[in-house]
Amino acid sequence: MFLHSLATALPPDRYTQEDVLRLIAGSDGHGRLSRRARLTLQAVLRGDSGVAARHFAFSHIEQLFNASADTLNEAFREEAPRLAGRALGAALDKAGVRAAELDALVVCTCTGYLCPGVTSYVSEKLGLRADAYLQDLVGLGCGAAIPALRSVEALLAARPEATVACVAVEICSAAFYLDDNPGVLISACLFGDGAAATIWRAKAPGGGRPALRAGGFNTLHIPEARDHIRFEQRFGKLRNLLTPAVPALAADAVSRLFAAERREASGSPTPARIISHPGGRDVLDALEAALPGQRLDASRHVLREYGNLSSPSVLFALEHALKTDTPTAERPWWLVGFGAGFAAHSCRLSGV
Repeated sequence: MFLHSLATALPPDRYTQEDVLRLIAGSDGHGRLSRRARLTLQAVLRGDSGVAARHFAFSHIEQLFNASADTLNEAFREEAPRLAGRALGAALDKAGVRAAELDALVVCTCTGYLCPGVTSYVSEKLGLRADAYLQDLVGLGCGAAIPALRSVEALLAARPEATVACVAVEICSAAFYLDDNPGVLISACLFGDGAAATIWRAKAPGGGRPALRAGGFNTLHIPEARDHIRFEQRFGKLRNLLTPAVPALAADAVSRLFAAERREASGSPTPARIISHPGGRDVLDALEAALPGQRLDASRHVLREYGNLSSPSVLFALEHALKTDTPTAERPWWLVGFGAGFAAHSCRLSGV
């Protein structure tokens, strides 16, 4: 399948890590934290976490860390379709495609739950046809963008004449939680809001645009490691659990996927560049150590400028990399995402 466009969207409000520390310090939740937890927040938000700033869609930011579960759920219902719609609208414009020409829309998210899903709201906002196929993927965590693209591959295999859109959107601010758990605190220090949209067809774009083909999808899931990174619900709120084992888990899973890619793509060129979900500073350090010769500069850029955006992150990194470089048949790229499960997913992007 061929990429016809890629576009991203961020909420307009940007907050430095020092801004976030002030927001937390002014919340009721801060007063309930232990002294050790407050020191942890200060150390991460004022230290070298790899994150300089983040964007939040939550409209009453001063209430973010005091918000009730109902308020957070409503924020997701309002902001996820809005942000997804902005990203998809931009991708449609780039591709020269009208919303009514879309035959299918796939949306992945993990930071909130809607029934009907985000696709219903986005299709209404943008004016998709009533017979467009809508598919919502929920619960795949930070690695969801690539398995969502694998669903697009299946749709295009079934209907080669179709035009399919795929959106990854996360309102991580609607899933912030404060307590003394170190992993929960780190989550509040790293994650931001964003959306990324792509348009795909079975045929290459014309008009002199690059012909970039995605394929070679692969997945590795390690359910026995599930409790190292997952959401749970507490008092009606999502609470993100992270343990110190995550960087090593990510490095091991990505190394195993890369080895599988090389076996299955025997005889084809070795990927010239790896585009990874950022995760966090320690995660990127572990990945680079496990993948000698690879510099994950695009991923570090996304982490620094926007924080960990969860599922859209890898597509933000891809967009940044495409500004200065392009994969070719001789120099393909390899995309990889990972997260809850524990699971990791990959695909190859090459020119033709």
